[in-house]
Amino acid sequence: MEALDRLRAEAAAVLESAADAGAIEKARVNFLGVKSGQLKELQKLLSGLSPDDRPAGGKRFNDAKAEIVASFALAQDRVASSQQSGVPNVEAIDVTLPGDPVRMGHLHPITQTIRRVQEIMARLGFESVDGPEVEDQWHNFDALAIGAEHPARDPLDNFYLAVARGSDPLLLRSQTSTVQIRVMERREPPLRIVSLGRVYRPDTADATHYPMFHQVEGLLVEPGVTLAHLKSVLRFFASSFLGGDVRVRFRPSFFPFTEPSVEVDMEWGGRWIEMGGAGMVDPAVLEAVGYDPDKVSGFAFGLGVERIAARRYGVADIRDFYRNDVRFLEQF
Repeated sequence: MEALDRLRAEAAAVLESAADAGAIEKARVNFLGVKSGQLKELQKLLSGLSPDDRPAGGKRFNDAKAEIVASFALAQDRVASSQQSGVPNVEAIDVTLPGDPVRMGHLHPITQTIRRVQEIMARLGFESVDGPEVEDQWHNFDALAIGAEHPARDPLDNFYLAVARGSDPLLLRSQTSTVQIRVMERREPPLRIVSLGRVYRPDTADATHYPMFHQVEGLLVEPGVTLAHLKSVLRFFASSFLGGDVRVRFRPSFFPFTEPSVEVDMEWGGRWIEMGGAGMVDPAVLEAVGYDPDKVSGFAFGLGVERIAARRYGVADIRDFYRNDVRFLEQF
């Protein structure tokens, strides 16, 4: 009777995996129940055997019933023992099986760009520094030779913050040049620093502008600094960041805190691209932080992180960096 063998194996497996008294009782009713148990149904088949086969069939039936009853008793003892010891009966875990893989993310492309810039500038001895994003007018304007009547201080061009009556208004910094002022106030030249961080301007968001963006600004102050040094540093940076032989050119411009001032263009991929502004540090700025412009000179440059990241990764719209679309971000 193959059905007896299958039933015996099934009952042994179910009772062995039963975790509590309720599961054991359910198995007992299923296999040994007087009215509807599976063993009871098989017993009815004995009457259909020939007289010669009935003794052997009866013996196999009794042996199967005895094994199921024994499995039932063992399961009861196992559960009772675990309850007395206070250790719950749980299914064994094979600790040698490999775990479920965890999906790992990666750094945002803007963060990747910032760290790459820091790495490149460190080769030239530039230290990475940081400063507050909420600034006073001295560090954001006055110390940078941006006078009280300069249009850059217009409330429509800045994010001013409400302060107590009679106090000078604070604002979200509009450039990371504020960090350079703070460092120069604390240190004597020679000085080589690069500041990277968020800046804020109330620009209308489009493919090349955003009201919050990141800037990288470099500053070098020591005796004998010239525009040739500035161009060499920018060319080294551009070649290292974008890859290949990148040409750099200057166009005359105006910034209150540099004199002379230039716009920086870089030729990459066969076309010239405007990357930021630069120039020699205005002597008035050096004097504002206590430096002697007759003994030291310096250069400064500022580049938009989103802009150089877009050039590096071939992104046409900088707003894509902030849409939080995983399908876009996971490409980098």
